[in-house]
Amino acid sequence: MARKRYTTEEIIRKLREADVLIGQGQTVADVIRHLGVSDVTYYRWRKEYGGLKVDQAKRFKELEKENARLKRLLADAELDKSILREAASGNF
Repeated sequence: MARKRYTTEEIIRKLREADVLIGQGQTVADVIRHLGVSDVTYYRWRKEYGGLKVDQAKRFKELEKENARLKRLLADAELDKSILREAASGNF
């Protein structure tokens, strides 16, 4: 079965819908079934996007991407430093 990737806006909309349905007295299992996601997905979304608004969630995702990019740059710089240090020591 193919996976569907939900956008941040869709996730937040589904979480708000879930809150409304739970507030009306439905069980979490019924709400998850209504949303069409697994319970693991629901709880992961709840943990990650729990109280965020759409603009906050977009900013959060942008920061995560920037952080990943900076980590890659740092790893590359450390590798270059290590290579230069080894070449300068003459042990090759």
